[in-house]
Amino acid sequence: MGLMRRRIARARLAAQVIRRLRRAGVPDARYHARTFEIHFTVPGDDEPTILQLAPLLAERGRRGRSRRRILDEFVAGLLHSPELPADWADAAPLLRPVLRGAAPGEPLHRPVLPFLSEFVVADSPETITYVTRAQLETWSVSSATVFETARSQLTGAVLHGTATGPVVVRFVDDGNAYWTSHLLLQGWLARLSGQVGGVPVAFVPERGTLLVAADGSDHLPGLFAQSEAVFLTSPAALSPMAYVSDENGCTIPYPAPPGHPLHQTVRRAERVLAVQEYARQAAASPEPLPPLLLRDADPAGWTTRAIWEHDGPALLPEADEVQLGDRVVPWASLAPHLTRAEDSGPPRWVGRSWSL
Repeated sequence: MGLMRRRIARARLAAQVIRRLRRAGVPDARYHARTFEIHFTVPGDDEPTILQLAPLLAERGRRGRSRRRILDEFVAGLLHSPELPADWADAAPLLRPVLRGAAPGEPLHRPVLPFLSEFVVADSPETITYVTRAQLETWSVSSATVFETARSQLTGAVLHGTATGPVVVRFVDDGNAYWTSHLLLQGWLARLSGQVGGVPVAFVPERGTLLVAADGSDHLPGLFAQSEAVFLTSPAALSPMAYVSDENGCTIPYPAPPGHPLHQTVRRAERVLAVQEYARQAAASPEPLPPLLLRDADPAGWTTRAIWEHDGPALLPEADEVQLGDRVVPWASLAPHLTRAEDSGPPRWVGRSWSL
């Protein structure tokens, strides 16, 4: 199926589900084409529900059941089943940690990597529901307990065998493995050294794909390019960056200081992620926000530039440099005069005037 036909088929399926949800009294159902999901809140619930449509698309391909019946039963099951158990003992086994750039509503989350946060979801066969801070009161537990419990549900899968040379190990999620979330487990990535033939370097271009190769291998430049291509086109994009374990086993961005053979490659990946996340933030904002642009500037290489178009208050994205009308100044010279905006993710900074 061509790309355009695939998009049309997905949009048609989403429209059919949304019509049924709205007829059932769910007025806020919205389709998110980029992630192939429908976001909605069941009346009476405080937690947003994320409906992943991929399983339904697969179900529709099976024989013996009409399309209308499948959709009717699917939506009915969503509305008749409680999304989050009120009892902590019942809810705890459903919890899973997920890496995301952002999520709808006001879910519980904590930053873990640049432009990525750890969220917690309750996983049921057809839907995932983000846990909110308000839910903590119902369960009478702390946020730390929720995060720790969610992480404990991951298998921490161990790979067997030893690589005879540098290889690329691909983990493709079937919806139940939460492979990209394994980067949240302390020490897990480092334990893959025997399977990839060296110090493991991980890529998570989209939510369902984890790629791991050895540091210093010939595979790395190609994996950066592949990850960026997937990140920029996937409906479930996550990050084009590379990640490694630090001395404590915690996942951190792949370091490539000046002089490193991949310095500019890593620099580009970091800035592609920033540009995309700020663009996503701007698209969701009711007010226009200054954009962030990616530039290949000689001799600095890949840089980002925030555009402060008119003199007056602006919410600036963090950048390498800022364009003030026809003038360009380094971010470092502006930073002392800026104030971080509250509740902005990714962070934005308040600039009052070009005169500062």
